[in-house]
Amino acid sequence: MKRTDRRLCLALVLVLLPLLVAAGERPPGLGDVRDVRTWSYPGYTRVVVELSRDVRLPPDGIVRLAANRAAGRPERIYLDLPEIWVGIRYDRGLPVGDGLLKGVRLGQNTLRTTRLVVDLERYDRHRVFTLEGPSRIVVDVYGSRKGGVREDPSGRLPAGLRRVQKIIVDPGHGGADPGATGVAGLREKDVNLEISRLVARRLEARGFEVVLTRDGDQTRSLEERTAIAESAGGDVFVSIHANASARALARGIETYTLDRNHERHSLDVAARENGIPAAKLDPLQRALASLQVDEVGQHSEKLAGLVHSNVIRGARSRDRSLPDLGVKKGPFYVLFMSSMSSLLVETGFVTNRHDAALLRSKAYQAELAERIAEGVDRYRQQVELGLAANGDGPRGVR
Repeated sequence: MKRTDRRLCLALVLVLLPLLVAAGERPPGLGDVRDVRTWSYPGYTRVVVELSRDVRLPPDGIVRLAANRAAGRPERIYLDLPEIWVGIRYDRGLPVGDGLLKGVRLGQNTLRTTRLVVDLERYDRHRVFTLEGPSRIVVDVYGSRKGGVREDPSGRLPAGLRRVQKIIVDPGHGGADPGATGVAGLREKDVNLEISRLVARRLEARGFEVVLTRDGDQTRSLEERTAIAESAGGDVFVSIHANASARALARGIETYTLDRNHERHSLDVAARENGIPAAKLDPLQRALASLQVDEVGQHSEKLAGLVHSNVIRGARSRDRSLPDLGVKKGPFYVLFMSSMSSLLVETGFVTNRHDAALLRSKAYQAELAERIAEGVDRYRQQVELGLAANGDGPRGVR
């Protein structure tokens, strides 16, 4: 095909594409854009695009374009989502105007590709990663907003080199997501919130600063919970849940940390921190991510061990028959997405009549909360001892 013929074909496509999209001429077999959400926090803005199916990100990842003042176009970054249909649903875009992003636009770049465009006001760097259940593309844009410099939470010292001062307490589920429903209608989201509130009070009484990812019956998505945690600059992340099982006899308490030896976790961390697909990571990026996961994982395991043993002692003071299900490792995204020492406590089975009766008890909730707070305090003491041994003194650094 001659060059002039190729130009004519390209021009024809550019002319016909908007007409085909407007007419709803959608090719078969494509996924859909279900929703687009943004959250603005100190240090960065998070953009989440929810899809009806998983998508493979293009090899080049996000592309950054300079501003074109003559055409009235701001500096922007864009990402193409293959085999996804958006049509004209977001043709007007979503304004943000938070001093970092101007807005977010989605359009049908080709009949089989949706383009996500983020118009920028300020920019330092970005990261992009995917989540499942439901499928989501997450883009975090970092920078100093107009009106002042904000701390980039990803630039803080590693977990072992800073004091434990700020605790993020995450009551699982909430709002439209009740979690598990158990004996006599006991809802997990209610149990989680009651215990989390008590944990927060007891931590504050011990001198900690506490941030709750929800303090009422709000719906909080996974990406919003972790955005709250990261933007707050937390040192420890404690997620409170209650268990459920099809077996009515299943009961007990277990605590989870992320499996730091799972190679996929290291690759995912490296991909999101560098803003490129895992396939394009070089050996140095992979090695640094593996060290980061290992460092946070070690501290998380120490934290989980201290909290779990403390919780079991307290729970068994109320019910000696309560099983100890141990400290385990699991692929919880709420732990994986956090860069701080993290754990998830399953406080009992709402589907077991003995556990459910305990979880309804205000005295038992208070006992669990006190023991969780005490375990976090013991972890702080161990970190302080390590800092002192390394010459940082009892006050530590951040």
